[in-house]
Parts: sequence; C-alpha cells; structure tokens
Amino acid sequence: MKEIYEFLKTANTYFLATIDNNKPRVRPFGTIDLFDGKLTIQTGLKKDVARQMIENPWIEICAMVEGRWIRISAKVKLDERLEAAQHMLDNYPELKSMYAPGDGNTAVFALMEGTATISSFTEAPKTITF
Repeated sequence: MKEIYEFLKTANTYFLATIDNNKPRVRPFGTIDLFDGKLTIQTGLKKDVARQMIENPWIEICAMVEGRWIRISAKVKLDERLEAAQHMLDNYPELKSMYAPGDGNTAVFALMEGTATISSFTEAPKTITF
C-alpha cells in the first residue's frame, strides 16, 4: 500500500476514470492519503465525479513518474467519518478554503478490492493487490 501511495504522491497528479451513463469520464486528481490502513482520495459531494463513484464504485487511476507508470483498478467506498476528512485536509491544507469536515460537501473515498500495476519499458511489471 505504501508503495502505491508514494508513487501517486510523487506523481502529484493522476488521472481518475469513472463511468457516467455507460460512458467513461477521466479527470486529473491530486489528493491521495493513507488513512486507517487504506488509500483515500477526496472530492466534493456536489461534483459529478462523486455521484459517479457512488452510482458505480469501480474506478481506475493512472499516473506516470520518470518513465514508469501505475494503473490502479479498485472499488471505492465513501468514508463518512469526520476523522477521514480531517486527516485528508490536514495533508492538503490548501483545500481548507473550499472544504471542511462535516460541511455536507467534503467526500473521502477509500480504495478497496484493488490491483495496482507499476510498469515501464525497461522492467517487468510489478502487481500489488490490496
């Protein structure tokens, strides 16, 4: 789990794919956290991406760092605990101007039932299941 977290943190920006009415939707994301032993991401409940993840919890993430890339396929679950939101916002203080724990908008999703594969053109792929 730590290796996946470190990869995404180093990448700074990753691309999150969801499904909306049987069509793929991809957008850049930047939040990644380790909370309660799980990888978590954050968005606003008022955004389409949150609705999409609630309606269909299967997502994919892709990022690239120095000639290596990671692809993650996982199921997400909304973590409604205030502690999850606070932990995320403590790690991304720049978001505190837009989000606050318990504000009815801050959404933290935990990644579960996932597989991450780190690949490159020069090394054999490494797969991590979580």
